[in-house]
Amino acid sequence: MTRTGRSRSHRSKKKRITLALAPIAAVAVAVPLMNPAGAATPSEVTADCAADSDKLENCEFVDVQFKRNSLGPNQRVSAVTDNCGSTSTASKTFNVSTSVTRTTQLEDGFTAGADTKLGNSFFEIGAKFSTSEINITRDDKTTTLQFSRTDTVQPDSVGFFMWSAKRTDVSGYLKATYKEAQDGGKVFFSPSEGATSVHVFYPQILKNGTPDGRLWLRNVKCGTPEASGLKNSTRALRSEPGFGEAGENVTDVEIPLSQIPAE
Repeated sequence: MTRTGRSRSHRSKKKRITLALAPIAAVAVAVPLMNPAGAATPSEVTADCAADSDKLENCEFVDVQFKRNSLGPNQRVSAVTDNCGSTSTASKTFNVSTSVTRTTQLEDGFTAGADTKLGNSFFEIGAKFSTSEINITRDDKTTTLQFSRTDTVQPDSVGFFMWSAKRTDVSGYLKATYKEAQDGGKVFFSPSEGATSVHVFYPQILKNGTPDGRLWLRNVKCGTPEASGLKNSTRALRSEPGFGEAGENVTDVEIPLSQIPAE
């Protein structure tokens, strides 16, 4: 009686093991079949959209939210004029030059040309945000601001012009439609549907055709770390602290754009 009971128990265990292994074997077979299709991951979607891949039927930017008058990077846009060692102010002429264009902010960063599917989508979205009050640059053409101006440099200081462009920041995600199914589907998103991680910055343009933004004259006391950093910089345009944010050794004076003549 005891042997019979053990025998039944042994057979039952074998059956349970066989049933448990069956689904695992099925999964193992299915995995190799899925790989050749190629997974459309968010990074691959972004790469295909940026390259205007032939695999795509379409790629479009879907806007979720926006912000007007978003200020861009703070840039030095003139040469540094030296008035170090002087006990009086000095009138100096500055040649100022800067430019703006539509830009796209992604993890890797790229600018889609107007002749691509995605570039065309950016243009169409831009049309939605261009109004009689706020005129924006919808394509990837460059708009410049160039002028010469005489201003006052403070005693024992260096002076230069700073600029921060006003932009309409539209955020959303990429929607890619493939010609052939990838992993059982044709539509994929980057980074995800409904996300606001992709930013398209549309520069705002004044009625006279020049870029809108904040322009200011910055004076930096000679002999300070801030002045030394400027003299040692090899970059013509470098990022700087914003207006009124550079510390006690720095004086900023905003210049209204209405005082700058159009080209």
